[in-house]
Amino acid sequence: MILPTLRQLRFLVALADELHFGRAAETCLVTQSTLSTGLRELEDILGAPLAERTKRSVLMTPLGEEIAARARAMLAEAQDIVELAQTQSGTLRGTMKLGTIPTVGPFLFPRLLPRLRDSYPDLRLYMREELTEHLIAGLRAGRLDVILIALPFETGDLELEPLFEDDYQLATAPGHRLISDRAIGGPDLDDETLLLLERGHCLQRHALSAFPDTHAKQDETFAATSLPTLVAMVEEGLGITLLPQLAIDAGVTRNTDIQLTPLFGTKPREVVLAWRKSSARSEDFRLLAELLREERARLGT
Repeated sequence: MILPTLRQLRFLVALADELHFGRAAETCLVTQSTLSTGLRELEDILGAPLAERTKRSVLMTPLGEEIAARARAMLAEAQDIVELAQTQSGTLRGTMKLGTIPTVGPFLFPRLLPRLRDSYPDLRLYMREELTEHLIAGLRAGRLDVILIALPFETGDLELEPLFEDDYQLATAPGHRLISDRAIGGPDLDDETLLLLERGHCLQRHALSAFPDTHAKQDETFAATSLPTLVAMVEEGLGITLLPQLAIDAGVTRNTDIQLTPLFGTKPREVVLAWRKSSARSEDFRLLAELLREERARLGT
């Protein structure tokens, strides 16, 4: 009897998550033709179709959905076996696949990576930026070992290690009426329209909920794809926004005319590391968490 390979099952899980052959192939770091071939081979082995393909869409069959759900658990177990073996060779050694949201990782890891290379030369760290929903799915499927995300977000039964709280400042172009030497609060932003990241970014939701009792709303005519883009839009006078303190301390507004005004009474986002409770590398991840906390503290000095 020919059994499916883990690689074929990973292709299936990626397709079920993305419902798009191109994005699924990108997630698996293979070409689209390689992914398609692997899925056809899997269907031949199982003797049943797993996805309905058209020129414009992909729809998983009921059997495909069921097998993908079981494959996620199998892949996670397989990854845990690899991690168990790696823990026997010492701390922070071997391969680690880390996922991070784009509004946190780029401001911490460029400064932390040289320290990791010097102190842990046997660690091979692969970092991928994705939105929170995709990171959690990748972690559950075993595609990622550990993820760097911000709460609030539904994480289910994942193990969470708090790192730090990340507050906000108001960012405006020069001359804006809200610029102040003192901290301003929610009432000052009542009915203001904010430039934010496009939907899907957790920071978009976090910024809107920073003042729970304030009726600030998102500018629906513009949406940025990254924090540097958002800063450029504000600098051009297209609107105002809330910038996380982490990005500010890392220099996202450096060499710009952006004016920053402190805020009080905000609800900060909480940055955490998350991993599967079944992972054998908890000690590694807690050590990485401590290094990340240290790096965050250095940014603030």
